[in-house]
Amino acid sequence: VIGDLAGFAAGIVRRGMNFVQVPTSLLAQVDSSVGGKTGINSARGKNLVGVFHQPKLVLADTEVLDTLPIRDFRAGYAELAKYGLIDRPDFFAWLEENWGQVFAGGPERAEAIAEACRAKADVVARDEFETGDRALLNLGHTFGHALEAATHYDSARLVHGEGVAIGMALAYRFSSRLNLASPDDAARVEAHLRAVGLPWRMADIPGELPDAEALLAFITQDKKVSRGALTFILTRGIGQAFIAKDVPGSEVLSFLRENRPGQPKGSPGQQKSRPG
Repeated sequence: VIGDLAGFAAGIVRRGMNFVQVPTSLLAQVDSSVGGKTGINSARGKNLVGVFHQPKLVLADTEVLDTLPIRDFRAGYAELAKYGLIDRPDFFAWLEENWGQVFAGGPERAEAIAEACRAKADVVARDEFETGDRALLNLGHTFGHALEAATHYDSARLVHGEGVAIGMALAYRFSSRLNLASPDDAARVEAHLRAVGLPWRMADIPGELPDAEALLAFITQDKKVSRGALTFILTRGIGQAFIAKDVPGSEVLSFLRENRPGQPKGSPGQQKSRPG
């Protein structure tokens, strides 16, 4: 939050002034401090007001992460694991074997953070202003941002990284529902999130959620929506994320009904069309 706010202020004051990012959370070190995207929330959704403004320097001291509450560290880990799920399957497999050491603070922690920063920098170098591939970095964020909005950004119920974790699990499960990815891949993602102590389903969010129609309304506020068409980051397998455009809202609504706790299910098992 502090880095986004400071970066946004630096981007608009005098049409842009220099600033330095000194991220002190895992989420900031592997994600928000890298790439130049800044933003603040509005009443209509997450990060709807912002600018692209690159810092002059990012200084990440991994030792400060020892001061984080475990919940905050886990939330940052969701963003770290995301890079393996986007296009680095070997990195995700490495995390499955070494996540304990990443949490414990050994050399594996620094190695994982460096790999995550390289992964993001590679994407940003290809598409600084998110006109193409950079949208891949939003894996899990379409569902996740909607859930954050649905919980009124109440950190007692859901913090950003937890929303991303649930969103990634839902993106893989939705891809499986659309016959794009194997159910085994979705189960593997869910198992890893459970192993590290992250929420992975909507039922893990305390309190009641709005109905599926209201959740879909939040999704339609996503910044990737173009001329009313829904765009998701979906996947064909571990490390095979892609940008899926014109995803039918009816498919999303049925999926939300099937996965929202306490809401009657739709009709499972039907053949689904493949977007993208």
